[in-house]
Amino acid sequence: MDAETQTLTGKERYKSGVLKYKQMGYWEPDYEPKDTDLIACFRITPQDGVDPVEAAAAVAGESSTATWTVVWTDRLTAAEKYRAKAYRVDPVPNSSDQYFAYIAYDLDLFEPGSIANLTASIIGNVFGFKPLKGLRLEDMRLPTAFVKTFQGPATGIVVERERLDKFGRPLLGATVKPKLGLSGRNYGRVVYEALKGGLDFTKDDENINSQPFMDWRERFLYCMEAVNKAQAATGEIKGTYLNVTAATMEDMYERAEFAAELGSNIVMIDLVIGWTAIQSMAKWARRNNMILHLHRAGHSTYTRQKNHGVSFRVIAKWARLAGVDHIHAGTVVGKLEGDPATTRGYYDVCRNEFTEKRLENGLFFDQPWASLNKMMPVASGGIHAGQMHQLIDLLGEDVVLQFGGGTIGHPMGIAAGATANRVALECMIMARNEGRDIVNEGPDILNEAAKSCTPLKQALDTWKDVTFNYASTDTPDYAVTATAA
Repeated sequence: MDAETQTLTGKERYKSGVLKYKQMGYWEPDYEPKDTDLIACFRITPQDGVDPVEAAAAVAGESSTATWTVVWTDRLTAAEKYRAKAYRVDPVPNSSDQYFAYIAYDLDLFEPGSIANLTASIIGNVFGFKPLKGLRLEDMRLPTAFVKTFQGPATGIVVERERLDKFGRPLLGATVKPKLGLSGRNYGRVVYEALKGGLDFTKDDENINSQPFMDWRERFLYCMEAVNKAQAATGEIKGTYLNVTAATMEDMYERAEFAAELGSNIVMIDLVIGWTAIQSMAKWARRNNMILHLHRAGHSTYTRQKNHGVSFRVIAKWARLAGVDHIHAGTVVGKLEGDPATTRGYYDVCRNEFTEKRLENGLFFDQPWASLNKMMPVASGGIHAGQMHQLIDLLGEDVVLQFGGGTIGHPMGIAAGATANRVALECMIMARNEGRDIVNEGPDILNEAAKSCTPLKQALDTWKDVTFNYASTDTPDYAVTATAA
């Protein structure tokens, strides 16, 4: 280790003035992370002329105990323990100016059971740090000791299926369209037609709260009337995601309590309400035996670009800790951003009991979940019945497939759109269970089923050529290395 990267000690370390972060103890290339350490992997893009090791040390320092100059109060703390430690810096494959920096944080730096405190530390001021052109939080390893301080999903996949009495297949949903402007009565009509036609769920969208054209209470009443009528007509358990997002926690609790009084089995919140509100609603949902859906509204403002922000895989980890049961996690084939390999990583974070390190899926660490419930991923955005074989192959069966426009835009109406999706799903699950190659045979399987289902035939005719084949902006960056035989 050269003098510039050597941690200074004694009087040299604590005399007044400005030192490089790597000289203050925030760079420890020989450090072996403890099982109880929280580890973060950042993608850093240093400013021209800034040493990447110094940049990594600066991120470690500014996200833990450092400031721009030496402070004498460091000597009043166990500074060596509380400093975050950058211990590894790797060039990003196929990039000339980006680096993966691995930083370990002692568990005592974080308040137990608080996503708000965790995020204030890890993504606080450091993202505005001038020596960096860009900074992205790629992944985190959350130690078991920390994971156990959170309640996790209020209901979880297993109990949700038991409550709904639905097994062996994905769940089907639809977002009410248009998302804004309908009266309460017409909104309820959409819910009834979709549920009666074969869906398991309908859903409020992220920005339908309580506007002049429809008060929230009116929507809840008409929606639950629709759910009850659809259940009576079909003999199946149904649900509709009632969005309780509001201006204050008091308003959110009022709306959620009313949903519970009406017999709803699920309520919904938006990511933009913030982590404290999300955790509060998760605790309420567990107390009230309610499934909690999280719409990831706003996430792409900081998850989509590769050079700056926070990866969605990290948001998914935080959401599972916080205690939501559902989260939108991408469709791959729909209208929203979603690289197949990256999306598979998101789904593993949601559904695995232990998520293995897989660089090809963007997962930098093994992640134990310490018996926290599994979180149901939701696929939504520009999908239709003609893609059913692709969706099941890519996303599995523990998923909610939400066809909004792909239900409500059906030429024969909403109920027919729902029937088309239900028939497409069930014929594809049957084919899969029979051992058929649904990826390659999928179009033929759908066309065969459509011979006896006019709604499915019309859906296939209407949307057969609709695709959203754009290059993904968020793909994994990794290098394949030779392994010993």
